[in-house]
Amino acid sequence: MTSTSKQKNEAEKDMPPSELVPDPAAVAANEPAPQEQEQEVQIHLRKIPLLANLSEEDMVRVKSNLRIRQYAKRDVVLQKGAPGDSLLFLLTGSLQVIDVTEEGRAIGLRMLQPGDFFGEIAVINGAMRSASVVALTPVLVALLPRAIALHMFTHSPSVANQMLRFLAEKVQRDSEFRALLSIHNTSRRIFTFLNLLKEKKDGDVQVVENLPTHQDIANMINTSRETVTRALLTLVQLGIVQKEANRLVILDPAALQKLVQGS
Repeated sequence: MTSTSKQKNEAEKDMPPSELVPDPAAVAANEPAPQEQEQEVQIHLRKIPLLANLSEEDMVRVKSNLRIRQYAKRDVVLQKGAPGDSLLFLLTGSLQVIDVTEEGRAIGLRMLQPGDFFGEIAVINGAMRSASVVALTPVLVALLPRAIALHMFTHSPSVANQMLRFLAEKVQRDSEFRALLSIHNTSRRIFTFLNLLKEKKDGDVQVVENLPTHQDIANMINTSRETVTRALLTLVQLGIVQKEANRLVILDPAALQKLVQGS
């Protein structure tokens, strides 16, 4: 890779929050045409947790109404204020849900990974989209019309149960996130954010999979990229974490927990 290419990639990775603010005109201009990818749909649908236990009849109904779209990195997949006319599933790539303050600053709300669905609130209550969704990488997204999604919610017990659990977890996650943002000490806020993201893999190993970029973390917890970089470097130097490709391994969970508690 040339030096120029490296500089370009780094610039994209660390794009400032202001450049994540959706531009409605750009959204309209870049609206991709639906693309039929039946083979991809067959491969992925049963891997989506919400759809995994659908009856064959309901799966046929979903497949026949699903639209597949591709978006490039930094494209706006959902625009805040748009009609909630479909439930969306992320098939490949990474997305970030963002909101925009009155000052025009983008605030990251959460990350989405393959298998996640989004846009459910506007589908359920018929309201406008309450937040925007931006592609962090090239993505493949499946869109299910609202009428079909609502039928699925009311006629499939497995979907209804998963949706109820998802909404309960979302309320808890949002509550934890609000508590996180109330922490005045920036370093503790970063440590707490990482603690919320961690999960157990391969036994008792704790990791943060699909680690967001430093800029994306900064957007989500209302700080600067440089502050996030310094905090992560401190954790590495203390031997508390180990950075790997796209993930963070928590080597000393107890030490991280002490930092979260401010002790």
